[in-house]
Amino acid sequence: MTQAFDIVILGGGTGGYIAAVRAAQLGKTVAIVEREKLGGTCLHRGCIPSKALLRSAEVYATMLASDKYGIEASSVQLNFPKVQSRKLDIVEQLHKGVQYLMSKHKIQVFYGNGRIIGPSIFSPRSGVVSVEQDDGEIITLTPDKLIIATGSRPRQLPGLNVDGSFIISSDEALELEALPSSIIIVGGGVIGVEWASMLSDFGVKVTVIEYAPRLLPTEDADISKEMERILKKRGVQVLTDARVIAEDTRVEAGQVTVQVERKGEQQQLHADKVLVSVGRQANVEGIGLEGTDIKLDKGAIRVNEFMQTTESHIYAIGDVNGGLQLAHVAGHEGIIAVEHASGLKPHTFGAHQVPRCIYTRPEAASIGWTQQQAIERGHEVKVGRFPFSALGKALINGDSDGFVKVIADKQTNDILGVHMIGTHVTDYISEAALAQVLDATPWEVGQTIHPHPTLSEALGEAMLAVDGRAIGI
Repeated sequence: MTQAFDIVILGGGTGGYIAAVRAAQLGKTVAIVEREKLGGTCLHRGCIPSKALLRSAEVYATMLASDKYGIEASSVQLNFPKVQSRKLDIVEQLHKGVQYLMSKHKIQVFYGNGRIIGPSIFSPRSGVVSVEQDDGEIITLTPDKLIIATGSRPRQLPGLNVDGSFIISSDEALELEALPSSIIIVGGGVIGVEWASMLSDFGVKVTVIEYAPRLLPTEDADISKEMERILKKRGVQVLTDARVIAEDTRVEAGQVTVQVERKGEQQQLHADKVLVSVGRQANVEGIGLEGTDIKLDKGAIRVNEFMQTTESHIYAIGDVNGGLQLAHVAGHEGIIAVEHASGLKPHTFGAHQVPRCIYTRPEAASIGWTQQQAIERGHEVKVGRFPFSALGKALINGDSDGFVKVIADKQTNDILGVHMIGTHVTDYISEAALAQVLDATPWEVGQTIHPHPTLSEALGEAMLAVDGRAIGI
């Protein structure tokens, strides 16, 4: 069976289904090919389930510390199966929401393994998609434009093979039926520190091993330093500038032994489980790229600012194109790809305009360049900083760790970067993102009236602090 569509999207994750909705809004006939469930990694194995677990961990930690709020709670117990059940309920509700969107916008969804076919009797150019369904039936989809949105998977560390039991990736960690008493997390990037925060709040003994000299090596150095301080204060062991000797890893008597080299010395670490968190790699295999002229760059599909591949009628969005691996980036890229494929002139964006969020306790969020990156790009910088310890709402909330840091250009007064670590900072990083889009200055953001008492006051004060005008410190 062969069916024709204006746009076919290979992958029904966040980028894929958002692209599909936008295409339908533009009057296009649209099909999605999905081999598992709509919503992809973000909904089923990433953003949503992990944040549901993080929220339960935060509530548990708060209840254990309720005495400092003047509340005496006895017999506080963690029911981890119920935590997992709540996570599944949230995922299922959102999954039904995505399915509803497909129905509402008359988007056809084909479940099965999709593969791109090269030039054939169906089309003189590559881009036709063959879908093998679970029952063995083959359906051929002939699009005018094709969008690849196949996402990514956890990257493996050579020699440290994930067995799904003792050595796990984030996929298996999300499905744990019971918490381990101890865990070693290999990788201190965003995913690694989120798991470290969550599991330590659940009472697990956590060790984080990071190859770079600091945690969160892609974030501002001050954020990294504060995150490490906070995690250590909560009992997390942090080993930076350390290398796991993967081939020496052993599983014996129900425990994993890991050999670590640090500063020329070796040491053995033992834990119930090892979580490998060393990034993600693009899903480019098995989708028929070899039958196209699409080019890869470091294992990801090469695209231009409109998400076009080297075959102009084929686009690639989200994790598969090697850009920032964030769900909101995938969704935005999907809109750009669809609008460009439809003959419109979409507004493109750069990495410095993308807010980045880390859902630890407390959270971290940033946008733009780090201080070091700004200096390396030739900017003479000025910096404003405001601590949450000087903020009424932070003290009321009972968590005054962290700060807001603003980096601006001394000559032009342009905002170059905003970096925050503190309670709920992911909820108001968008104000800084809007400032970037509008090319606002620190003075303009500082003149914005921030309600009192709120956590967002810290952002306004940090903007004023760039020119020495902060009121609260």
